[in-house]
Amino acid sequence: MSLFDWFANRRKADPVQPDGRERDIADGLWTKCEACGVMAYTKDLKANQRVCLDCGHHHRVFSDERIQQLIDPETWVPLNAQLAPEDPLKFRDRKAYSDRIRDTQAKTHLPDAVQTGIGKLEGLPVALGVMDFRFMGGSMGSVVGEKLTRLIEQGTQEQIPVVIVCASGGARMQEGMLSLMQMAKISGALERHRAARLLYVPVLSHPTTGGVTASFAMLGDIIVAEPKATIAFAGRRVVEQTLREKLPDDFQTAEYLLNHGFVDAIIPRTQLKSTLAQLIRLHQPTPALATVS
Repeated sequence: MSLFDWFANRRKADPVQPDGRERDIADGLWTKCEACGVMAYTKDLKANQRVCLDCGHHHRVFSDERIQQLIDPETWVPLNAQLAPEDPLKFRDRKAYSDRIRDTQAKTHLPDAVQTGIGKLEGLPVALGVMDFRFMGGSMGSVVGEKLTRLIEQGTQEQIPVVIVCASGGARMQEGMLSLMQMAKISGALERHRAARLLYVPVLSHPTTGGVTASFAMLGDIIVAEPKATIAFAGRRVVEQTLREKLPDDFQTAEYLLNHGFVDAIIPRTQLKSTLAQLIRLHQPTPALATVS
């Protein structure tokens, strides 16, 4: 068969629409799994909390949808939603930091990389913070640190548990030392929360790295992670160069950290809400214990 005949047969097998345009799949109607390549109806994938129905791969979820997954309808009350970052160092790399902030805010419709608020999880009051990787890689700047600190302090004041869903590349270096200070500030608030004998559960999603891992992501009473989430401080290549040895293939995955005692449990996203509710119920003080304390 000649090349001309092959193309002619292709045209017969793939007829175009009457107006001459090739048939297209409606944008957003289908989603291709990053792991197994199977095409899933987006509506079905969303109903399964963006967990692949074929292989169980956990697609990335952003803050608005995560809040809907965890918080009971019509119970979410945002906290400090008006806080937005500034540019104290007048930092510039390939683009001015102030321009980068403005562009990212327009793209994500978020003031910064975390949403915080009070809501009910299966009827149980909880202080919830959800980081959003779309906003400069979920980096932790002054606003992220301030919002999480205020959230924890609100949880301590109201005597309710705190849950933070982590998704971050680490500290926001465009803010220099101010970004690193947030690690100590959040950790101090968590210590006061712990001293009040209240529960804190970090949920480590993909990815959780850098200064976030080095601080509040690893300070939980119970640390849970999503399957196959990347959890690390430094990058794999940096660690290999420092140790001068080859690392295991599953290094810096949730499963590796579970086996080595850094994570307490790996919870599939479809079971996360019910598991968190169970943990909160188990750690609520009974009236008798509350009277004794």
